[in-house]
Amino acid sequence: MSSSACLAIFISGSGSNAEKIIEHFQHHESIKVGLLLSNNGAAYGLQRAARYNIPTLVFTKTQFHESDEIVTILKAAGITHIVLAGFLWLIPDNLIAAFPLRILNIHPALLPKFGGKGMYGMRVHEAVCAAREIETGITIHEVNAHYDEGKIIAQHKCTIEKTDTPESIAQKVQQLEHQYYPVEIENWIRTS
Repeated sequence: MSSSACLAIFISGSGSNAEKIIEHFQHHESIKVGLLLSNNGAAYGLQRAARYNIPTLVFTKTQFHESDEIVTILKAAGITHIVLAGFLWLIPDNLIAAFPLRILNIHPALLPKFGGKGMYGMRVHEAVCAAREIETGITIHEVNAHYDEGKIIAQHKCTIEKTDTPESIAQKVQQLEHQYYPVEIENWIRTS
C-alpha cells in the first residue's frame, strides 16, 4: 500500500454501510474517506456523510455513463480507492479503467448464488428464502464490467432458521455487512 489511501464511497440509498465505513476510518492513520457520491439526491446516506463533514456529490446518469466527469472529480479529490455501499448502477468501463482493481463492492448473498442484474436489497433475501437456503451471508468482491462477477475478496456467513423471513434474513445480513465490510476494506487497501 502507498503511504496513504483516500476512499470514495458510492451509494444509492440509506447509507448505513457508508456510515460504518466512515466511522471505521474516521481517525485512521493512513486511510481516509474523501468523498461520498450518490446517483440519488434524496439518499439518506448524504445526510449521514454530512454529519461527519465528508464532502458529497450527487450526479446524473449522463455524467456517470456518458462522460469522464466523475473520473475527473475523483482524481481531483485525490481518490485512490472506490467502495460501493448499496450503489445500484453498473460501473462504466472508463471508471474501471481509471481505478483498475481499486473498486470494491458488497453483495448481500453468497455469490455466485443470487447475484446479477436486478438482484439487490430485499429481492436477494426473498430469493434466498424462497430457495430454502440454510445459510446466506455477504460477499465482498472487486468490481469488473459485469454485475457481481469480480474476484471475491471475502465471504462471511450466517445460518438461516426455518422460521426466518426475508426481513429477518435482511437483518442478519446487515449485521454481517456492518461488522465486516469496513475491516475487509482496510485489509484490501493494505494488501493492494
